[in-house]
Amino acid sequence: MATTEHPPPSRLRAWMLEGLSDMGKGAGHSGPQAQPEPAHKGQRWWRVMCLTGVDYFSTLGYQPGIAALAAGLLSPIATIVLVIVTLAGALPVYRRVAEESPHGEGSIAMLERLLSFWQGKLFVLTLLGFAATDFLITITLSAADASTHLVENPHLTDALHGKQMIITLILVALLGAVFLKGFLEAIGVAVALVGIYLALNVVVVIVGFYHVITAEHVVTDWTSALTAEHGNVFVMIGVALIVFPKLALGLSGFETGVAVMPHVEGEPGDTEERPTGRIRDTKKLLTTAALIMSCFLIATSFITTLLIPEQAFKSGGDANGRALAYLAHEYLGNAFGTVYDVSTIAILWFAGASAMAGLLNLMPRYLPRYGMAPHWARAVRPMVIVFTLVAFLVTWIFDADVDAQGGAYATGVLVLISSAAVAVTIAARKAGQRNWTIAFAVISVVFLYTTVVNVIERPDGVKIGACFIIGIILVSLLSRLARAFELRVTSVTLDDMAERFIRDMASRKMRFIANEPDRRDKAEYRDKIEQIRADNDMPEQEDFVFVEVTLTDPSEFEAGLTVRGDVLHNRYRVLTLESASIPNALAALLLHVRDDTGSIPHIYFEWTEGNPFANFLRFFLFGQGEVAPVTREVLREAEPDRSRRPRVHTG
Repeated sequence: MATTEHPPPSRLRAWMLEGLSDMGKGAGHSGPQAQPEPAHKGQRWWRVMCLTGVDYFSTLGYQPGIAALAAGLLSPIATIVLVIVTLAGALPVYRRVAEESPHGEGSIAMLERLLSFWQGKLFVLTLLGFAATDFLITITLSAADASTHLVENPHLTDALHGKQMIITLILVALLGAVFLKGFLEAIGVAVALVGIYLALNVVVVIVGFYHVITAEHVVTDWTSALTAEHGNVFVMIGVALIVFPKLALGLSGFETGVAVMPHVEGEPGDTEERPTGRIRDTKKLLTTAALIMSCFLIATSFITTLLIPEQAFKSGGDANGRALAYLAHEYLGNAFGTVYDVSTIAILWFAGASAMAGLLNLMPRYLPRYGMAPHWARAVRPMVIVFTLVAFLVTWIFDADVDAQGGAYATGVLVLISSAAVAVTIAARKAGQRNWTIAFAVISVVFLYTTVVNVIERPDGVKIGACFIIGIILVSLLSRLARAFELRVTSVTLDDMAERFIRDMASRKMRFIANEPDRRDKAEYRDKIEQIRADNDMPEQEDFVFVEVTLTDPSEFEAGLTVRGDVLHNRYRVLTLESASIPNALAALLLHVRDDTGSIPHIYFEWTEGNPFANFLRFFLFGQGEVAPVTREVLREAEPDRSRRPRVHTG
């Protein structure tokens, strides 16, 4: 491949691109790259669970309040419905996702396999838009709720009143700083935060149940009010099923659990193709987290509904967005309440860590591979800066309001869970597992229903998701356009016959003819040679090797190139290639031949008829079109030294 000299990168650039994983590195055309950092051995599953837990478990900071606002007195019953859906629906779905997609791509990768060409890319970009909605709103909503706990603390209310926006922005910036320092540090912090937070919540739950039990009228008042409001238990269950979609934030931890799966240690015998230990331990991670969270959700919804006045849950109330913190101050005193606030603020702030980890694992797996992001999008630090800046913008748009972001968050969560349910249904059907197919199909219907209801009731969520989708698609297409003339072949491999052709030509001037295969009969090759000789006024003794490229999926961007040699009709030497882009494949072959032989090859084309702009669009979308000038432009970008550049002739 082409090799060119570049000035050494600056220290800042080297630091920013540290650990860059680039499919094109070593190909020479992609410029200088930092050496990738060595792969770490991973972490024990329970430690990685804490990383997802800072997102999943931290929803206890606001979920009981959201449930009370949505379901009122029915909050405990609606929460039980949520737990049933979690354990019987989301958990088996994501256990199957972990098995089918063990490298952290999640359900998006499973669905990507079903579609090809541009419709597949656009489908993936749409799901990435909802994933970005989920993960980025996790960062901003959690930081906003952390600032709410800080501002509402009795010791700090006067000093911090009206400063929630600036506090939220500072918390988002600090989260970005942690990831600029290094990812492994984030896991250690998460373990400490989750351990302390869950222990404090156990204390609050125990004290809450003590007060419920000792004040007998509380339970009686609640059941009497329920009966008066809803009549009988069947009506209660029916209403709980209707309001359940509003509680969907309680399902938020599963997608991040799969996204950080590559950091699970697994077993020594695991292979990249089949990491059996990692799959098993990730299933443990998902199951343990779901069981812990289910217990807390039921317990906290019960005690907060019975012990907190209804008015306190509403906007501006003392329990709005901080129901458990309210109980901690009310029944355990301001000293313990402050400790609880500090723990809640810390875990809510760090809840964005699992979301940031999910973004850093997900986006670089797709966008650069599609040519829809620059090379630096595979490096962690530049992407951390990008995501942090976007989080600043989202925080400013929503004015750091927790309730305002709930719809967008729930929409992102539900769309991803629904896509996962559909993906595992298809996977089970392909595997011939009839019972699992039926079960996953039923689960898919439940989540699709929940998603539709949530979108109808809170359309702002899908509007925000649409903004992310449009933004990703626009940026992706602009990036693909900017990289249109980039040499994107990662490697060139010649078979024995092709190697013989190149060695034979190396002793004289190497001349190739770009030919679009048609009938491939003797007349086609004879006429093509005569035309090239006539167009370029060449003597008959010059011999040629034909090069024919068969198009594969033109929406793909980077791939290796395999070249096969054939002798057709006992006379004509033909090199056949398969590629997503004809000009890129030809340019890569010419550069490889030049580097392999030390001689400058020549290639001959005939002009393509038609409008140049229409031909460029054909190249951009379908990998063909005006091949000759595009091949020359790809060569010009790949090899700045004109004297070493392969020659392109067009007649």
